[in-house]
Amino acid sequence: MLDNEPDVQELEKDSPVEPVESEMEDAISTSSHFEIVSIPADFTLEGLVTKWKKKQLKIPGFQRKFVWTQRQASRLIESFLLGLPVPALFLYADPDTGEQQVIDGQQRLMSVVQFFDGTFHNASMAKGKQFRLIGLGDDSQYASCTARDLEERFKPQFAKLNDAVMRAFMIKQLDPNDATSIYHIFERLNTGGSRLLGQEIRNCVYHGPLNELIGRLNCNADWRRIIGTPMPDARMRDIEMILRFVSLYYFANEYKKPMKDFLSTAMRKKRNLSAGESAALEETFNTTCSRIVAQLGDRPFHQQRGMNPAVFDAVFTAIAKHAGELPADIKARLATLIESEDFKKNASYRTTDPEEVAGRLTLASTKLFDSP
Repeated sequence: MLDNEPDVQELEKDSPVEPVESEMEDAISTSSHFEIVSIPADFTLEGLVTKWKKKQLKIPGFQRKFVWTQRQASRLIESFLLGLPVPALFLYADPDTGEQQVIDGQQRLMSVVQFFDGTFHNASMAKGKQFRLIGLGDDSQYASCTARDLEERFKPQFAKLNDAVMRAFMIKQLDPNDATSIYHIFERLNTGGSRLLGQEIRNCVYHGPLNELIGRLNCNADWRRIIGTPMPDARMRDIEMILRFVSLYYFANEYKKPMKDFLSTAMRKKRNLSAGESAALEETFNTTCSRIVAQLGDRPFHQQRGMNPAVFDAVFTAIAKHAGELPADIKARLATLIESEDFKKNASYRTTDPEEVAGRLTLASTKLFDSP
């Protein structure tokens, strides 16, 4: 397993979703094939700051905030002044939006931007302060200098700083329809903060109307009763369950393993759904949640610790696709379904295998809604 991939303990910690072994294995699986190309795209610091001010660079929301200290940021600026090597930036060229997203190197980028801007402000500070170079040593001629000081007192060095090169690599997908390669690249290259879970990556790689809609759906009061926690999960595992429903609702016949790639592909396909589609999906989700709470009560898909993802995806999708009223004995039917040996197999073992996914979707539909 890669150092920056989530391990089983992280996936389980405080999760509203039951840690099923096959689901954990799917989440930490890795791809051995990538349809990407990496292109050198070096920038002068002046050019980098200009791109930032023009909003041509985007820092994905899952990235930790700017946390470097003023001393750390100052040492980086000194490295450029002295001509020392600095680690490269990794950028992703989003084919849908044209944005260049910073996969790795946010701390270095923001140190440069803030120094030229003149104000230092990290996540722990209530407000910014003047950015002076500190921690360089008493003998440094640049100690306590601001960017303006350098420009006025050290013109050649300031010009050198502007022209200093920040190495960068632009990562692009070769196949415009590929929705998984960049997901795996984000998994591998992002090295900051806590290891990222799947939906934390998807929410930024595929941001758009669907992303915003799922965020709203996650606050639905009936949904919070179904998943069993009053507040949204900080690691977005509840949002991933909603995406799981959406993916199977639209693309169940196209499912193939691993589940995490299926979810990424579905999110990419529906990323920019129309206002009409969004309204229809929102109504379907809200109505389904309301029906479930009214007739099945709170936490109906909880088996052991948390909501069982396989029971949830089968039953929730079946109810969402059922146009008529729920049977009066739906609660008894659900109990019979969950206790059936075939469904236990589909919902307990190899739960992300195509045969098991298709099997439990079919069983849920027939057992819950067919005439006895």
